[in-house]
Amino acid sequence: MGNDRFDVSDRVIVITGAGQGLGREYALAFAAEGAMPVLAELNGENMRNVAAEIEAAGGTALAVETDVGDPGSVDAMVAAALDTYGRIDVLINNAAIFATLPQRPFYDIPFEEWNKVMHVNITGSYLCSSAVAKPMMAAGQGRIINISSGTVPQGVPGFMHYVTSKSAIIGMTRVMARELSDHNINVNTLMPGYTTTEVEHASMDDDLHEFIQNKRLVKRAGTPDDLIGAAMFLASPASSFISGQTLAVCGGEVMI
Repeated sequence: MGNDRFDVSDRVIVITGAGQGLGREYALAFAAEGAMPVLAELNGENMRNVAAEIEAAGGTALAVETDVGDPGSVDAMVAAALDTYGRIDVLINNAAIFATLPQRPFYDIPFEEWNKVMHVNITGSYLCSSAVAKPMMAAGQGRIINISSGTVPQGVPGFMHYVTSKSAIIGMTRVMARELSDHNINVNTLMPGYTTTEVEHASMDDDLHEFIQNKRLVKRAGTPDDLIGAAMFLASPASSFISGQTLAVCGGEVMI
């Protein structure tokens, strides 16, 4: 980038859930700016496809098949990143369960489905953050970007487990920001509104689509491109005086 304050080149950036959706978009965009994304993804085929896209465009990526809910798998991913690059500069906790969830009232959510969402969305972010925190502390610098959701302040009906998990992410960010502040590690939350990848979610009914569109001040659908700039800002030197905060990128769906 033209301004060094927003330069993310040569940064080693672990992106969980990098094989599809927003995670893929983050990986491609950071690689295009000269960063070195570590693709931490459960779906090996998707992960390899994204790595191939990056390499075909002249970028560099390390693909590591990762189950964010498995401590051993997370530790192996972090070890691979450190063995390859010697450091981890940024973690983006993007992996989450949402697209496969049917819309239904909280009292009809199966217990097993509730637990699975909590395990991936909350425990996965905890495990990945814990695994990168120590090498970041040793390096005396780092950035952790946790991904919440605009569904939290709106209390969007039909997805209580998802909304609850993404609410927990905000609290996690605040505690981590305080506990890591002495080590020059900034921790922030990125709160996306509904993007095209989510709005096209087949399980959402027309009433919910209309509810979302009517609340947005910027009268268009959000796209992954809208989130890339915010993620790069939080990963760059330009955000060095920001920690423990929630940045809503939602076209004015919510004001926090």
